[in-house]
Amino acid sequence: MGKNLFQKVWDDHVVRQLDSGQYQVFMALHLIHEVTSPQAFGMLKDKGLSVAFPGRTFATVDHIIPTDNQSRPLKDDMAEKMLQVLSDATAEHGIEFFAPESGSQGIVHVVGPEKGLTQPGMTICCGDSHTATHGAFGCIALGIGTSQVRDVLASQTLAMDPLKVRRIRVEGELGMGVTAKDVILHIIRILGVNGGVGYAYEYAGSVIDAMSMEERMTVCNMSIEGGARCGYINPDETTFEFLKGRDRVPQGADFDAACEKWRAYASDADAEYDDEVVIDAKDIKPTVTWGVTPAQAISIEEIVPSPEKAEGLDKNLITDALDYMKLQADAPIKGTKIDVAFIGSCTNGRLSDFQAVAKVIAGRTVADNVRAIAVPGSEQVDRDARAEGLDKVFEAAGFEWRKPGCSMCLAMNPDKLVGDEVCASSSNRNFIGRQGSPTGRTILMSPIMVAASAIEGSVADAREVFGLQEDAA
Repeated sequence: MGKNLFQKVWDDHVVRQLDSGQYQVFMALHLIHEVTSPQAFGMLKDKGLSVAFPGRTFATVDHIIPTDNQSRPLKDDMAEKMLQVLSDATAEHGIEFFAPESGSQGIVHVVGPEKGLTQPGMTICCGDSHTATHGAFGCIALGIGTSQVRDVLASQTLAMDPLKVRRIRVEGELGMGVTAKDVILHIIRILGVNGGVGYAYEYAGSVIDAMSMEERMTVCNMSIEGGARCGYINPDETTFEFLKGRDRVPQGADFDAACEKWRAYASDADAEYDDEVVIDAKDIKPTVTWGVTPAQAISIEEIVPSPEKAEGLDKNLITDALDYMKLQADAPIKGTKIDVAFIGSCTNGRLSDFQAVAKVIAGRTVADNVRAIAVPGSEQVDRDARAEGLDKVFEAAGFEWRKPGCSMCLAMNPDKLVGDEVCASSSNRNFIGRQGSPTGRTILMSPIMVAASAIEGSVADAREVFGLQEDAA
C-alpha cells in the first residue's frame, strides 16, 4: 500500500518516540518574527542555551511594522522594542534577519516562498498560525506557540502527535470571478471551523492542479481556519517552475536532482486517507463572510441566514453573530455598506493578487465613503508591483499604496478599524476585534471582491461590477 505525502515527510523527519507517547520531529526550516520569538529568546537566555541550527532559522518583521512610515525608531515604543530585541537576538545567535529596508523584509509567509527557503518535502514551523501557507509546496508546515519556538530554537525539533489525513478534492472548473479565496472559504463553510481538528488537509483535484503557486498558497493559508493542523498540495511541475532560479534553491544539475527528490514526496496513487471529501467546482461562487468566523460564509448571491431556521447551539451562534455584525436575517449580503477596503495579508498580498485587481479597477474610482488601502506582502512584491506600474493604477483608483507588512489583517500596528466600521477584507480572520476595534466588523472576501465593494461603497459582486462574463458555449 502506498503512502500519502504527510506520511512520507513524517517518516523522513521523525527522530524518536518520546516517553510521553508523542514523537520528536526534526524541523527542516524554522521561520521567526517579532511577535513570538523575543520571549522565546529570553527563555533560551534564562536557561543558558544557544540556537542549535542557526542556519535553518530565518527572521523577518511583519505584524507590528507600520505601513506608512517605517523609519527607526518606530513611533510605537513597544513595536520598536520588539523589533530591536529581534534584531539583537538574531545578531547574537547568527540568524539571518530580513530587516526593514534590506530589500527582503515582508510577511513571513510571503518571504519564505519568494526567497526559495520553502521547498517540497520539508517540515516547517513558525510561531504564527498561518504557517500552513507553505504546505502549498508539498511541506508539512505547522504553526507553533512561543514555548515551542523556544524548543525548536534550542533543539531544532518539535514534540507532536501524528495527524490523520483528509483529502479534499475540488473537481471541475471554476466560473469567472471565482478565485482561490472563494474555494477555501467554501471548503471551510462546508466542513466548519472545527472540521479539521486532528487532521492534515491534502488539497487535490483538477481545480487545485490548475492553480498557480500563489493561488495554492491562498488555499493552504486558511487551513487553520478550518481547524486543520496543516494543509498541503502535492508538488508538481507548477511547484518546480515557481522554485527554479530562486535565491536559496539549487541551480543547474542540482536543481534537476532536487526536482526528482521533490517529485517522490507526492502522495502515491494507491495512498490511503482517513477521510475524503469531493467538492464540485460549479457549486463554488464568489463567497463572503456574514458572521464572526470564516465558516459563517455565504455566496454573494445568497441571503443572510436566519436563526429561526437553526436549532440548538447553531441558533445561538447565528443570533450572536448577526447582533454583532448588525445584519438583518433573510436580507441579501450584497449591498451591505462598507467603510474600509483592505487588500493585503499573508493570504492575498502577493503580486498576482494586485495584478488581478489592477486589471479590473483601471479607470474606476473608490466610492467617497470608503477608505481603501493596498499593502504588498513584501519589499519584493512592492518592487515588482511598482515596476509594472500597479501602484499607480491603485492610487489613481483611490487606494493608498502602503509599505509591506501585515497591516489591517490584525490589530498589532497602526492600521486599524475605528468604532463600528465595516471592512471588506482580503485577509483570513473576521473574529470580533481582529482588526483593532472591539466593535469593528470584518467581511472576508477575495481581492477582486474587495475592489468591487470599494468601488460600489457596499458589498458587491465583482462579476457584475467588472463585467466578468462566462465564455459562450
